Amino acid sequence: MGRLFLINLEGDFYSCKHCRTHFALEDDVISRSFICRHGMAHLFDKVVNVTFGEKEERMMLSGLKTVVDIFCVACGSILGWRYEVVHEQNQKYKEGKFILEM
Repeated sequence: MGRLFLINLEGDFYSCKHCRTHFALEDDVISRSFICRHGMAHLFDKVVNVTFGEKEERMMLSGLKTVVDIFCVACGSILGWRYEVVHEQNQKYKEGKFILEM
């Protein structure tokens, strides 16, 4: 494995609870009203310092979605997911956005 280059964010940011790697700025939060497997989650426009899993179809409270799980690039902890394809027209705003579990 090569050298790991991390992006350090300035200002108010969210970080990994295990290793403190920076993920997203407070300004990139779109919504704080999401529920996930383990409780509350936030929808973000952009995130950094993550790796992606495989695409999969997942049934969620709001319907069927195509998603990829996202992981901390430093410690490998699962953080949430990115919406790849959203099938419901009224949910299209989620495509390409990220859910980080709180």
